[in-house]
Order: sequence, then C-alpha cells, then structure tokens
Amino acid sequence: MTLGVLAVLAMAFVMFAGFWTDWLWYRSVHYSSVFTTTLWTKIGLFAVFGLLMALTVGLNIWLAYRLRPPLSAMSMEQQSLDRYRMGVAPFKKWVLLAVTALVGLIAGASASGQWRTWLMWVNGVSFGEKDSQFGKDVSFYAFDLPWYRFLLAFGFAAVVLSLIAAAITHYLYGGLRVTSPGARATAAATGHLSVLLGVFVTLKAVAYWLDRYGLAVKSSDFKATGNWTGLRYVDANAYLPAKTILFCIAVICAVLFFATLWRRTWQLPVIGFGLMVLSAVLIGGLYPAIVQKFQVQPNEQAKEAPYIQKNIDATRRAYAIDETKLENYSGKSTVKAKDKLRTDADSAASYRVLDPNIVSPTFQQLEQKRKYYQFPTTLDVDRYEGQDVVIGLRELNIRGIPKRNWINDHFTYTHGYGAIMARGTQTDANGSPVFTESGLPTTGDLGEYQQRIYYGEKTDQYSIVGGPQKELDYEENGEKTTSYGGNSGVSLENAFNRAAYAVAFSEPQILYSGAIGDGSRILYNRTPKQRVEAVAPWLTIDGDAYPAVVEGKIKWIVDAYTTSNGYPYASRTTLGDTTADSLTVGNQQRAVVAQQNQVNYIRNSVKATVDAYDGTVTLYQWDTEDPVLKTWMKAFPDTVKPKADIKGDLLEHLRYPQDMFKVQRELLTRYHVTDPAQFYSGSDAWQVPDDPTTKENVAVPPYYLSMKMPGDADQRFSLTTTFTPNGRPNLGGFMAVDADATSKDYGRLRLLRVTEDVPGPAQVQSKLNGLPDVATFVRDMKGADSDIQYGNLLTVPLDGGFLYVEPVYAQGRNALYPLLKKVAVSYVDADQPDGDTTKDTTVFENTLTEALNAVFGVEATTPPTTPPGTEQPPTTPQPPASADAALKQAIADAQKAYDAGEAALAKGDWTAYGKAQEDLQAALERAAEAGAKIQPSGTGGAEKPAEGS
Repeated sequence: MTLGVLAVLAMAFVMFAGFWTDWLWYRSVHYSSVFTTTLWTKIGLFAVFGLLMALTVGLNIWLAYRLRPPLSAMSMEQQSLDRYRMGVAPFKKWVLLAVTALVGLIAGASASGQWRTWLMWVNGVSFGEKDSQFGKDVSFYAFDLPWYRFLLAFGFAAVVLSLIAAAITHYLYGGLRVTSPGARATAAATGHLSVLLGVFVTLKAVAYWLDRYGLAVKSSDFKATGNWTGLRYVDANAYLPAKTILFCIAVICAVLFFATLWRRTWQLPVIGFGLMVLSAVLIGGLYPAIVQKFQVQPNEQAKEAPYIQKNIDATRRAYAIDETKLENYSGKSTVKAKDKLRTDADSAASYRVLDPNIVSPTFQQLEQKRKYYQFPTTLDVDRYEGQDVVIGLRELNIRGIPKRNWINDHFTYTHGYGAIMARGTQTDANGSPVFTESGLPTTGDLGEYQQRIYYGEKTDQYSIVGGPQKELDYEENGEKTTSYGGNSGVSLENAFNRAAYAVAFSEPQILYSGAIGDGSRILYNRTPKQRVEAVAPWLTIDGDAYPAVVEGKIKWIVDAYTTSNGYPYASRTTLGDTTADSLTVGNQQRAVVAQQNQVNYIRNSVKATVDAYDGTVTLYQWDTEDPVLKTWMKAFPDTVKPKADIKGDLLEHLRYPQDMFKVQRELLTRYHVTDPAQFYSGSDAWQVPDDPTTKENVAVPPYYLSMKMPGDADQRFSLTTTFTPNGRPNLGGFMAVDADATSKDYGRLRLLRVTEDVPGPAQVQSKLNGLPDVATFVRDMKGADSDIQYGNLLTVPLDGGFLYVEPVYAQGRNALYPLLKKVAVSYVDADQPDGDTTKDTTVFENTLTEALNAVFGVEATTPPTTPPGTEQPPTTPQPPASADAALKQAIADAQKAYDAGEAALAKGDWTAYGKAQEDLQAALERAAEAGAKIQPSGTGGAEKPAEGS
C-alpha cells in the first residue's frame, strides 16, 4: 500500500512539475496574465463542455433505463440478454458514471483546444467592412462563424452519442427488439429516440443555414484562377437557394420527428427524412451541376466576371496590397549619354557586394576567435548612420566547448559575446569584409554596449547562472570570468523549484548539485522566436529575427503577424509554401512558424523585441487599425504596448518584414491584375523566378537594398523582388517596398510592370556564365582548388533600363572561407530600332567601379583610389623600385606568410591564421604584378594567382 501511494504521488508530481515550471517561467518574464488567461479559458471550456456532454449522454441513458418495459413476458431474444443485465445490475451506477465520465473527458479535452476560437468570439471587434453578398461585417466570418460551427459540431456529437447510448440501453432492457415477432419498439422507446432524431435534424437545419454564409469563405478549385475563395455564379444562383430550401425541408422533417410523441409511429418521420436525403442529392448536388454545365460553361467569363471582381477586391484588401502602386516601365533606356548613365548608376543604389548569405564563414574564420562561438548561417542587413551594413552576433556554440560535461555545458559556458559588423558596400583588397565593429570584446562604430548574449537564435540549451559557479566570460590574454547580473530566469534557491526542474528537464543533478546555491537562476526558452511565441501564442512569428544595438543593448527584433482564415472572398495561401525560397530551404531557423497554416488575411501588426542579455520581451502595437490585433488585445489586456512607446533609436532599426513581403509578392503574381476578363484569361499572370545563383529550383529571396525607384530623389532602404511572366524567363515586373520604419512612406509598395522585352535574372546569369572572362576565371579557380560562389543578384531600375549587380566569391582550399574576387554587372535595355549600344551589356571585372565603368564604356579619368567594393589595407608593404627585386621580395613575403599560417594552424590560433592568409594573398598579388612587368610585351603576362594557390 505504501509503495502504491508513493507511486501515485510520484506520478502526480511529474504531471504537476510541468505546470509549475511553466507558471514560474511566465511569471519571470512578467506575462503571467497570458498563462492564467489561457489556463482558465481551457479549464472553463473543459469543464463546461465536458459536463454538458456527460450530462447529455448520462441523462439519455438514465431516461432509456427508466422507460424500460416490464420483463414479465420476456421473448427469447430478451431471455438471451438476461445474463448481461444480471451481470451489469449490481454495477449499473458505476457503469453509468464510467461512460459519462469517459465521454465527458473526451469532449472536454476537445473543447479546451478551442480556446482561441472562444476568445476571438467573446472579444471580437468590428472590421468596419461588410461582405458583398450578405452584407455582414467581416468580423462575423472571422470571429463568430468559427465558434458557431464548433457549437454545431459539439451538438451533433452529443446527439449522436446520446442516440447510440439510448438505443443500446433500450435494446438491453427490451425497449427495442431486433429478431422478436410483434412490435419492434415500445411507445416509450419510439418517443425517446424520435425526439433525439428530431434534435439531430434540427441541428442539420441550422447547419444548412450556416452553410449559406460559409459559401463566402468556401475554398474551391477554379480552373481559370486555381485556388478560389468565395461565391461563384453557381454558388450564388444554385447552392445558395438550394441551402435555403434544404433548411426549410429539414425544419419540417424535425417537426415530423417531434410529432411521434403523439402519433407513436415512424411512418411520417421516415418519409420526411427520406425526402430530405433525396432533396439533398437533387437540389444540393444535381441542380448546381446542371447550372454549371448549361448556364456557366458556355459563357463562363461573362458569368463569373462579377464574382471574380469581388475576389480580386477582397484579396487585395486582405493582404494589404490594395494600395500597391502599379506603374508601366518600358525597359527602354531614356538616357543615351554614357557619362550620364555612369553618373546616375553611382546614385541609383548602394550596391551591396557583401552578401550576407555567403560571408558567414568569413565572419566565422576572422571573428569567431574561439571554437565555442558561432555566427548564424545567414547574416542580417541593417542600417547604421545611414549606411547599409551586414551584422551578426557571436553566439555560443555548445558543440565547440573543449571539454563537454554537465558543468561546462550548463554553468561555465553560458553566453556569446559581441556584435560583429561590416560595411555592405565594401571589401578590402583581398575581398574580405571591412569590419566596422570587431574584436573580442568588440570595438568600433557601436560604442559602449552590453556585449554578453544570453539569448540568441542558436542558444537552445538551458543555463544555470548567478550562483556559486563562475561563468567563463571570454578569453583574451587569459580567461575572464563573470556572474550573471540580470533579472532573467527562474530562481533555484528553494528545493521545491529545483525538484520541479529536475523532473521537467529529466536531469536529477539539478536537485542535488553543489554548483547550485544562493542566487542561482535557470535560463531557458532562449531563442527570440520561442520567447515571443510563448508570451503571445496568438501571433505568427516571422522566420528571421535580427539583432540591433539600441541604447547600449543588443536587442533582437521580431516581426509578428495576426492572421485569419475567415475573410470573405479573399483567396487563401499556405504560409510555409509562400515564404519558402532559396534561403529557407534546409534552414529551419528562417522557416516561418505554422508552416501548413492556411490564411486569407495577414497583417504585420506587432513588432517585438527580446533583450539579448536579460531576455526581456516587449510587444509593440504596430498596425493600429488591425481588428484582429484589437481583439487579442481585449483578450490579453496590457500585454501589447502602444506604438507611441517605440523610441527613436529602436524605430531606426525596424524594417518591413520579409515573410510579409513574400506573401504579398506571391499574391501579386496574379492579383496585380484588376480587370476580371484579363484575370480570367491569365494572359498577364506572373511568377516569382527561381534563384539563378543556386542549382535548386526554389524562389529567389527578396533583398534589402538602399536604392532609388523611378521618380525618387533619394535612396530609400527597400526590400525588392523581381517577377517573370508565367513560363517565360524575361523580366515581367519589379517590386520594391519602402522598408524604413522612420519613413512617412513606410510600407508603400511600388510595382513596375515591364512593358517591353527585357532579360530576366536567369537570362542575365546565363549570359554571365557564357562570358570568356568568366570561363577563364572559373578554370583558374578550379585549377587552384577553389570553389566559386555567386552572390545575390541585385536588380536596380536605372534610367528606363535595369542594372544587375552580382558579386562573385572564391574559396580556396587553404582559406576555409570565401573572399570577394569579382563583380559582374549587366545593364539590360529593351530592344530599340536605333541600335543603341547601351542595351544588354554584361561585364566581369575585379571591382564594382571597374565593372560600372566597363558596362557603360567609360574610361576612368582619375587614378583609382578606393572604389566601392575594394579598400586598400593600410599594412600592405611597399615593393622595392626594381621589378626583379619586387618579385623576390614578394616571394619571400609569401613564404613567410605561408610558414606563419602553418604555425598558427598547428596551434589552432584562427585569428593569426586569418591574418597570415591575408598577408599571403597580398604577397601573391604583388608577385603577379611584378611578374607581369618582367614578362615581355605580347606574350600574355602572368596570371593573377588565385586564393589558395
């Protein structure tokens, strides 16, 4: 008995530990109201609907038992059941309780999962928009209809279970007979079951009535447009009247079932039910098919035009693309002077030659400093002092710890250190980033700030900090230790909390370890997405959180969305499919949450921040008009701060989110067309092109870039993308959104429809690959055992045409990281009869400046100094005056750098190794230059050595 009691108590504590640790965590982040509101809502729904289901089923079982006939003249059938009745009789109360408890638990558990539906229904606010068919506010479809459908489904389940339970009880106690002669059911059983069937048919009538409104949000396949939401001609003219007729028939049928209480016969109810079934087949199925075949198909475009227009208007409003400015852009150059084109190219954009999707290994090798640090696979683009930069945090890499054990993993190595930043538009002479914030601890443009990173995208393990065990802060001229001074985490000072976490994390050492004592706190749920999802479970989180240094702190900025699946007439999209591109494939860190969720309304309504040091989560209202956000703010008051609380320093780093933009661009491949006839024909449908710089057939990602759109006087920090016509590679459109949150035009979408034949990204990439210079470069790099990587193919409108800019990287065998080696530039222009020489020119040069000069045929008038894309390192040694002496000196320097690199590699000193590789590259370049001077004219000259040669 004692062991049994202990086992029960242990199981109870295990279940309680999860609840208790969740409560402690929510309390530690000051969002306990979210936990309690969600918990009490679930408990309330569980209790109410579980009790309703148990009472409904139990009452009908009890009623069937009370209505049982006398058993004095039992038939043979009933005599055979007598042993079952005798066996159940002593336990009938317990059987009744068990059955009702079981159905109640199942129903309650199912109902508790509808807590979002309940909160949206009870707190729903008006959209201020009415649907075009029924004139109801959109909130009815977004907030009310889902709850009504749940109630209807619950009612059906309760009636069906009651009907089954009552029928079994009547059968066991003689109210129903199957094989016996004479009457097959007693009058009492007939009346009881008829009432239940009448309730069922009544619910079916209600379902028919709600189905009328459901047509406004119904999804269907429409061959002209693919995915379709809302009514079409056949819905409005066949299904809608059919549902009304079926509603009336179901009401009559229900009355006939209820009438059996007086008539005591099944004849009329059965006839009525059969009529309802036949009507459902003929009126609800056959009649709409006839209308579709003989009325719609012969003139489908004209019949469907009004409904297509409703779908277009609703979809554009639901995805916030209704104010997209569509402009015709010929693609023909409006400037003939080469010098003017070259000048305009300098101011058209800040061309980002540092690709954040490629240079992470370079950051890793040059700024990792220790193996237990790491950078994200894809770095982020931000703005500091008006300049585009590439930024990444040096986060903790638990797998790089020299000696893995429980103490090191969770007590000693607890945090990353510092933000590393480089100019987006420049590299040095070797092709390495020009860092504006670097080192350990970091120094540079960011000034003083809290550099410790306890919360990050790569920090997925728990840490115990603040107690007797000191943490490793960083290693630079010896180990520096620290002890966490923030208020984050949950206290482990009392034994009860320690026991709860030992159970919750399946780690008994938490209970008895001597490394835990006064001041000890446990940190977990440490990624920005985890924390925002936990405190706002009603939000959908963007796939890419990005860091910014604001007011002396590193803060993660997380974009969050409110979504709905109930916007009438708006076409649905699947978030996971729509937001997938060449960066998200295989990169779960950037994949959007709730990938399979279908939505037909989305707003970037919340901007959230997570402090990288103390984990503080702050939610800011961003879209002040969004009714879905207002609804959730009523359900969870005081969790979202007003937009006015966003301070200026933070506002400067907010940007238009990528996932929102990707959803909008996917919709605009079709919904840039607003004419129903043209939309139906699909003649102007577009597609998002595949990324030409990768081998996978996946969409090109949008790129952040400071640039000028046609007519703009200044560059704007923008998010850009291209479109191609369906099934064709040429450029169909170009879109940019003002992504700077400080701009009065933030969120303005501008869409250029290219009216002439202009090469698209795949065609430009194909022409680039076919250039002789590229073939030679690739051959030389491959011969030097180097890999080639193509960077982001940036597209910029320029004087009527388009300028494509693509950095090209090479990674040598010994370098271990890619370096910028070439820049490809192409100026494409629609065909013109005057044979203008500026159209469709592609060049492949060492620097961006040289490439821009070459693409426009402009000679450099001044000696090159520091062009965008290169910067001379200050430590490059000056060669001797004699070419022979210069060559000998360069070779000696190369050997010296190579030896230094090998020595650094043996010691595992990656900083020294990276410096040696830079010196080696510089020496090899000087050797190549000196060799070219010695080589007799006309014999070809010396080839420039490749990285790693």
